[in-house]
Amino acid sequence: MTYVTKEKLFSKEWFKAYFLITIGAFILAAGFVLFIDPHKIAPGGVYGIGIIVHYLTKGLFSWAPEGFPIGTVGLILNVPLTIIGIKILGPRFGVKTVVGFILSSVFIDLLHMLLGYHPLVDDMLLSSIFGGVLIGFGLGLIFKSKATSGGSDIIAMIIAKYTRLPLGQLMIIVDSTIVLLALVAFHDWKIPLYSWVVIYITGKVIDLTIQGISYDKALFIITDKYEEVKNKIINDLERGGTVINVKGMYTNAEKKMIFTNVSRREVQIIKDYINAIDPKAFITVIDANEILGNGFKTISETM
Repeated sequence: MTYVTKEKLFSKEWFKAYFLITIGAFILAAGFVLFIDPHKIAPGGVYGIGIIVHYLTKGLFSWAPEGFPIGTVGLILNVPLTIIGIKILGPRFGVKTVVGFILSSVFIDLLHMLLGYHPLVDDMLLSSIFGGVLIGFGLGLIFKSKATSGGSDIIAMIIAKYTRLPLGQLMIIVDSTIVLLALVAFHDWKIPLYSWVVIYITGKVIDLTIQGISYDKALFIITDKYEEVKNKIINDLERGGTVINVKGMYTNAEKKMIFTNVSRREVQIIKDYINAIDPKAFITVIDANEILGNGFKTISETM
């Protein structure tokens, strides 16, 4: 089974994918260069290793007195990891993944050449927060192009194949191991602590970037007045929904449950209406991260 997606050369989808990769790689690089690298924060991944190597090699090379370039270390690690990943896991890593990590490495080293290794702000907490936001947003754009970030993701996938452990847990373990290497290298507990802050924020921002920020809600409504509520939703709110036959677990009474998706403003309208006609109704309101379909975003808008 292949995981590689291909867009027709020079098609609208092709340009969109590589535009997202380019912008994502630049934003990711800016997050590292402006906020993360100067504080020696090593938030996992090949660039976390690159940060450790960079500061440990400071003064060792005449051609790189500041230390071995971070982006170059990431590139040196990503190339063999991708080759090994293809051999072991199959063709899950296409050209877009290779382009993504090459651009990220180039942008990191280029920005360091232009800006040096001075933090934008001296406060490590602020740097961790804003660095995590930029890195997460950049990675999210890369993931939206259906590429991967390579690096520690590939290591986790390989381990998962042979251990059957959950991939998400393995990615945390791999990144945490790199974070602890930074503790051994720099002998400073602040570095791993701030690194875990960056990892957490990065993960949250990746999810927000991929799924989008939504104020929409999913409602589950159990009421004896389901016909009236159904008409309110259809006629006044112009929303759809589903009526489901359910049975009370305690009373065994047959009921009708309405499932519908509405905006945050419409939730209060429905609650007020139900309270007026059936105060004993049961309503569950759930945050909906992403709703696709008529009346909301179309599936094509997320591709």
